[in-house]
This record gives sequence, structure tokens and C-alpha cells, in this order.
Amino acid sequence: MRCGRCNSEMDAEEAREHNGLMLCEDCCLDLLNPVKTCDPWAVHLAKGDKGRGGVKLTPLQQQLYDLILEQGDMSFPEAARKLGLNEEDLRREFATLRHMELLRAHKPAGEVLITKF
Repeated sequence: MRCGRCNSEMDAEEAREHNGLMLCEDCCLDLLNPVKTCDPWAVHLAKGDKGRGGVKLTPLQQQLYDLILEQGDMSFPEAARKLGLNEEDLRREFATLRHMELLRAHKPAGEVLITKF
């Protein structure tokens, strides 16, 4: 059986139905829990942790942060390619860095770019 979203192979007992599609568990979770980069409560909590010195980045978050610091602004697809991720996974890591006010996105000429906060 194949996922109706990512087309990956899955066992029938692992399939989840969502809006008439049979999905793998990862795709189902992504649809039910979308990434939210503009979340005031998450920003508030992250700022509190940052002020107490409690901010710990995952290795992937650190790689994304370092990539932008070293190479400057870049698009989500380009950053995903350089880090060997799909764009959805990159956006999930970016959201955490956005909440910590370490990275942000801007749209200078019609293209959304990741930049330093």
C-alpha cells in the first residue's frame, strides 16, 4: 500500500485515513499538526528559556542556524537541499529557530528567504 500524500510504501495496518486519503503516520501527523512559525505563545516561552540560558539547539537546528550565518540569506528549498532535508522538515526546524528569535523569513523581491533575526 502507498501513502496518498508522499507515495511511500507502508503496511496496511499502519495506514491512517484523513479526508478520504490513506496516509502514512508521518503525513497524517503533519496534516493534523501543521508548522506554526507565527505563534506568540511559543515565542514568549522561547524568550523566557533564552533569558535563563536554557536554549539548547538540536544538531539539525544548529546546522541550519550556522548555514544562514555563514552563507547569508537563502530560500527554503536551497537550505533544505544543502542540509539534505525535505522542505517540510526544514520548515519544522526553522519554526523553532523563529520562536527563539534566532532566524526569521523575509520577502525582499517576491521570494521568501531565511535570514538572521
